Amino acid sequence: MIQVDCLFSTAPRKVVQMRLSLPEGSLVKDALASLYQSPEWLSYLAALKHPPEMPSKQGIWGRMVTSHQVLKDGDRLEIYRALQVDPKLARKQRFKRQGKGRTGLFARRRVGAVAGY
Repeated sequence: MIQVDCLFSTAPRKVVQMRLSLPEGSLVKDALASLYQSPEWLSYLAALKHPPEMPSKQGIWGRMVTSHQVLKDGDRLEIYRALQVDPKLARKQRFKRQGKGRTGLFARRRVGAVAGY
């Protein structure tokens, strides 16, 4: 038997972690099937108002893998959720909200300071 940690983020800064015991030679799709049938996962989903949809992307230790990847003992299987907002758009909106006078190169400088420092 191998031990695999499964991690899933339901919302920003919220991570659910579950440890699975799987037979040797298990694939990622086997781990996902085992996870979705576990009583811990089902009770977790029942507590949510908006249960997450089935993931389409997963990775092991931060690297994208297919569902046919063989798992090893001690792997960390990460289940990725879809982005809610485009990062470029979020940055533009944040910059617009904060205004250009208080950020980056336009921030306040000390009296007599040289520009760029």
